[in-house]
Amino acid sequence: MSHELQQATEGFSESNLLGNGSFSMVYKGILKDGSLLAAKVINVQLELDIMIDVASALDYLHNGYPTPVVHCDLKPSNVLLDQEMIGHVSDFGIAKLLGAGETFVQTRTIATIGYIAPEYGQDGIVSKNCDVYSFGIMMMETLTRMRPRDDMFTGDLSLRCWINDSFPSGVGQVVDANLLRPEEGHNEAKTQCLLSIMELALSCTLVSPDARVNMEDALSALRKIRFQFVTSCFT
Repeated sequence: MSHELQQATEGFSESNLLGNGSFSMVYKGILKDGSLLAAKVINVQLELDIMIDVASALDYLHNGYPTPVVHCDLKPSNVLLDQEMIGHVSDFGIAKLLGAGETFVQTRTIATIGYIAPEYGQDGIVSKNCDVYSFGIMMMETLTRMRPRDDMFTGDLSLRCWINDSFPSGVGQVVDANLLRPEEGHNEAKTQCLLSIMELALSCTLVSPDARVNMEDALSALRKIRFQFVTSCFT
């Protein structure tokens, strides 16, 4: 669908720009069958705000009660946006509870390939670190518009490896070009913001579960990134 939108809007050309709001830009597009559409392109700040919404929900699940909840199937389609563009985590069908003193449980693997942590996929080991891994992959997909199961990711090349190989100097080549549109301005601030998010996403998706950042610290990092980004844009 992303490729179709690129074609329909002529690469989101300025001549097709219908409007520019606080959080998005709207482009006119014409599909192959001749039907018209209005494509909304979300900007960096809103993308970051949605990430913070999701991180807040996961932090609450992991640390809000004595019995932690592990979602086990975090992916973009399980994040719903309301009319205010606030993100809500949904679909707890395979969520797991961690009992008193438990840091992990072992179960049958039924989560979504591409977002599933290595230890969960290989050994059925579920812990809060699994959600952190899925969240990191989701952040990568959000900023690149590349899904972890896209055709280009075969063999040893994964979405994480692709980004890691480009970090930090080549990140501008892998992020969604619509997030760095020059007509919106603040490109230096946006580039630094995207670099910081990608660095956090890489920390969330380390192979070793114990080496990953925890959800509370990930949320704190995102809030700090947002503060620095907004401050840079308006000073």
